[in-house]
Amino acid sequence: MASFNLTPSDAPTFILMGIPGLKTAHVLISIPFSMFYIIVLLGNFMVLFVVGKEQTLHKPMYLLICMLALTDIGTSTSIVPKALFILWLNLKGIAVAGCLTQMFFLHAVSIMHSGVLVIMAFDRYIAICNPLSYATIVTNARIAKLGIMGLIRAVLFILPAPLLLSRQPFCANHIIPHTYCEYMLVEKMSRGNITVKGTYNLMIVFVVTGLDLTLISLSYGLIIRAIFRISSKKSHQKALNTCTPHICVILISYTPSIFSNLTHQFSLGFPPHVHIILANLYFLVPSMLNPVIYGLKTKELRDKVVKYI
Repeated sequence: MASFNLTPSDAPTFILMGIPGLKTAHVLISIPFSMFYIIVLLGNFMVLFVVGKEQTLHKPMYLLICMLALTDIGTSTSIVPKALFILWLNLKGIAVAGCLTQMFFLHAVSIMHSGVLVIMAFDRYIAICNPLSYATIVTNARIAKLGIMGLIRAVLFILPAPLLLSRQPFCANHIIPHTYCEYMLVEKMSRGNITVKGTYNLMIVFVVTGLDLTLISLSYGLIIRAIFRISSKKSHQKALNTCTPHICVILISYTPSIFSNLTHQFSLGFPPHVHIILANLYFLVPSMLNPVIYGLKTKELRDKVVKYI
């Protein structure tokens, strides 16, 4: 990814402005950013460590939780280190190839994250609607294959974006009013075919996000129907407890994403610095809360984490 074929008219670097309008507060803003990032790393690496060490946790559900932890580490690591260099040291320059590489990894890992949530919905559907066959249908090998398919899907969908942009001439203004190379901002700076770029954007939104949300909704529709057919209140409660962590993760993953996209697309009266802060928190807050949610709501994992602490 480091060898994009840049046209001669391209400047060697973009300038990431950080948070315009709050330049004097950059150092103060970096404090919660760095704290959130440390919590993301500690929480998710703790989950990976505990699941890796404990043989009793080598099950499909915990393999999925590890995949989610890896995507959380990947998304936050794609943006925070460079953001902190901007906020702390005022190092705003980034090579065009580096910008496109950051954009690729950020959005590819985000799509992978969405794919993991779909696999988790499938896992919960089998666990509740077909529990007797769960052990034979949902195996570690099958979950690993689905994870690899999700990774391949993410790469295939996102790879055309930096490849297309790397072949486009950019405008004379190479200033990006953001802390990271956000696709829509970089795209606006290119002077390529607007129709092609617009079609690609719609394809990503509808085919990836739309399809994933549809599959998750379908899974939970079938789960709700199965729950209503159960007469025992105890079984109702058990089924709900099984789905609660996943539902919480879905809400904190998709809600900020949709809100961030709406504020970016339609402005909605928000100042630019508010949008930029929200866009960063959209990647940091879910990554920070996901291990907490699964740590608190999954008794077996919680007990093992407490044991190691």
